[in-house]
Amino acid sequence: MDIIQRNFFRLLRSGAYHDQDDIEPMSAFKWKRLYQLVDAQQVAQTTYEGIKNHANDPNLQLPEELKDQWQQEAEMTRQQSIISSPLATFELSNYFLNRRLKGIMNAERHSIDCSGDTMNLLNIIIYNVNHILSRGINLHGIIELGKYLRKNGHKVDFVKLDTWLRKLGMQRMAQLEGSILMAVFNFQQEELPFVEHPEPAAYKLTLRTLSHTAKDTAEEWHFRQYSNGFVQNNSKVLRRNLRRSIRYFTYYPVETTSNFFSNFVKSLSEIEE
Repeated sequence: MDIIQRNFFRLLRSGAYHDQDDIEPMSAFKWKRLYQLVDAQQVAQTTYEGIKNHANDPNLQLPEELKDQWQQEAEMTRQQSIISSPLATFELSNYFLNRRLKGIMNAERHSIDCSGDTMNLLNIIIYNVNHILSRGINLHGIIELGKYLRKNGHKVDFVKLDTWLRKLGMQRMAQLEGSILMAVFNFQQEELPFVEHPEPAAYKLTLRTLSHTAKDTAEEWHFRQYSNGFVQNNSKVLRRNLRRSIRYFTYYPVETTSNFFSNFVKSLSEIEE
């Protein structure tokens, strides 16, 4: 892990969970590189809170122009998070798993001991599953998971959650998300009842996502149709998505396969002329 990533994680931990580690001094160029990670990971608000927490740190030599840009982006995204909203619902790509998910949610809503907090937690886990399989690990979503657990974890029925995760075959993906909280944000396993065995690859996968995020977001098109009628596919994006699917296949085989083909078909239907 290089100095940019180390400072990136320090700002995240400070802004999200008030953990304070001294910032390492960096050049203006490296601060701009760090901001690219911030932008790609959708964590401007969280990292800007970290910047404010380190206002008296002499090593926080942030260019004023970049700081102003950072602040503007943080203010724009302050009210945009709906991940942990009771109204937020997320779906799975696999038809049968998604039907099972809808059945779980409908049954819970009509249950005498309905637990909205447990439903919300499942939604956050599913949000992260969707993002991991489609684009890679999203630290904004992982941070939301951690915040929700620390704020509402005492109201969650983890026995019920475990039953749902097993019905959806989602135990290892949920466990991976929890393991990222442990590896990157210093959570303890006792805070994550759905993590039976920490996933050893969690930290490596997170660093890999950071290293490839800029390239992953540089070109979003998979297929493009030109005026002469020929269709060209973006083979780099296709190969990258295939490699990502293979990487996470063991964590959630059925959904990983369905997600890949769903995105593939969607790309075909959105051919640009």
